[in-house]
Amino acid sequence: MEKKIKIHVFHTGEVGVDPAVPFRDVSRNPIAYTGLFRSKKRRILLPVSAYLIEHPKGLVLIDTGWHRDARIDQIKHMSWKLNFASKARLPEGEAIDEQFGKIGIKPRDLDYVFLTHLDVDHASGLELVKEAKHIMTSKEELEAAQKGDIRYSDRFWNGVNLEPFEMKVSSYGPFGRSYDVFGDESVLLIDVAGHTKGTSLVMVQNQGQFVLLTGDTGYAKESWEELRLPGPVDDKEKMRKTLKWVQEMSKKEGCVEVLATHDPEVIPHVIEL
Repeated sequence: MEKKIKIHVFHTGEVGVDPAVPFRDVSRNPIAYTGLFRSKKRRILLPVSAYLIEHPKGLVLIDTGWHRDARIDQIKHMSWKLNFASKARLPEGEAIDEQFGKIGIKPRDLDYVFLTHLDVDHASGLELVKEAKHIMTSKEELEAAQKGDIRYSDRFWNGVNLEPFEMKVSSYGPFGRSYDVFGDESVLLIDVAGHTKGTSLVMVQNQGQFVLLTGDTGYAKESWEELRLPGPVDDKEKMRKTLKWVQEMSKKEGCVEVLATHDPEVIPHVIEL
């Protein structure tokens, strides 16, 4: 592909969590990441990133960050159970539709919205972009959410046409499965199950270079460089295998950046491939 691809890195607020969320090894308590019986003074604020991919074949949003309603009444918006573990902070101007307004884009301009997974800080803002042509998450992730797992709440996609996409066998990822958005391998949703049953990682590639958007596969460089697991994990062995794959990919010559959604060292910027 000769034309450039741009990736806008947005911060759509912050999330307040226990330090065991990004790295479970900071506590011997296996459920420390929930915040249960843990001091609120321990909580740390991490950015909540979303990504807009300007592609010659269409506009693609990865994750949605916090809804504006999180500023008004978090418990009403999130439910008490989700608010217990995750506290939302959304400054004025940082909701995804507000970010779009700054660069002259409207939600209806979006060709695709992909959710790496359906945790609250990734799906909260879905209503703000419901006019997008397609809103999708992996078949495995949607099925897990529909089974009533406590970590999910369908309130965020009620009234939204959330479609499942199906992974196909490929040469990409730790499990050899991916979804090719445009049919040219320039934007891939890659199976990295481990954090949740249907978590996806996004690979954007062009002209021999690539960027990985890890979602919550890793929370910072230490995640894949030191193979440190996060607190919330559906399958530890799959998580380890995924982190090893990200580590290998990060060392490849064509790797421009590996970006984790909640990495405090990542600042908003634009990448061009």
